[in-house]
Amino acid sequence: MSYFDWSEITGLFSYYNLVLLLQGLGITLALSAFGCLIGFLAGFVLAVTMSTKAAILSPLRSVVHVYLFIFRRIPFLVTLFLVFFISQYSGLRFSTFTVALISVCIIAAAYLGEIIRSGLESVHHNQWEAAVTLNFSYLQTLRYVIIPQSLTVVIAPTFSFFVMYIKDTTLASQIGVMELTSASKILSDKGYSATLVYAVVLMLYFIVSYPLSRLGKRLERKIATARHH
Repeated sequence: MSYFDWSEITGLFSYYNLVLLLQGLGITLALSAFGCLIGFLAGFVLAVTMSTKAAILSPLRSVVHVYLFIFRRIPFLVTLFLVFFISQYSGLRFSTFTVALISVCIIAAAYLGEIIRSGLESVHHNQWEAAVTLNFSYLQTLRYVIIPQSLTVVIAPTFSFFVMYIKDTTLASQIGVMELTSASKILSDKGYSATLVYAVVLMLYFIVSYPLSRLGKRLERKIATARHH
């Protein structure tokens, strides 16, 4: 095709093709947003569990440590196929979207759990001791003392992880999830220029990812500024 073949360019942006691309983008955003939100909540629980010192929770801390160690080192695609085959052989037969969502949550919880744990541990132990002196409970210590001070450490890598995972959800196409990459493949198979199609996909990923990265940096600066006033 000539790069100035306007008929093909206008054809690519027809109503049904735009709907297909937007549906793919919607699935990509849903996987990223819900997966990382659930993963963040689960990761917070894992991080808090790791930060406790109670002897009775020692076996649970060991389990959490193994979980964080393993799933931060297994590629997303391997986790994706592992969940897919378990769902098939167990008879549960989750939808491909559910499989992808569970996989995202598993990996997100491991990565974000480690990020949050590092943030909690970055707060000087004197702050914990001061909270004990004030008769704060463990949860009160976390809420009023530790979490506010750990935010500057947690926010930047958390948003970086979100942006990374928006891109990594392209691997969900390997099990048939109709996300943005799958939609672009369909358009290429219909005869549209692969260069043009993937240029559009690149722009869509950029439109989503860039504002998120900027938001993360802005929040980090605001929190850092607030702490110094």
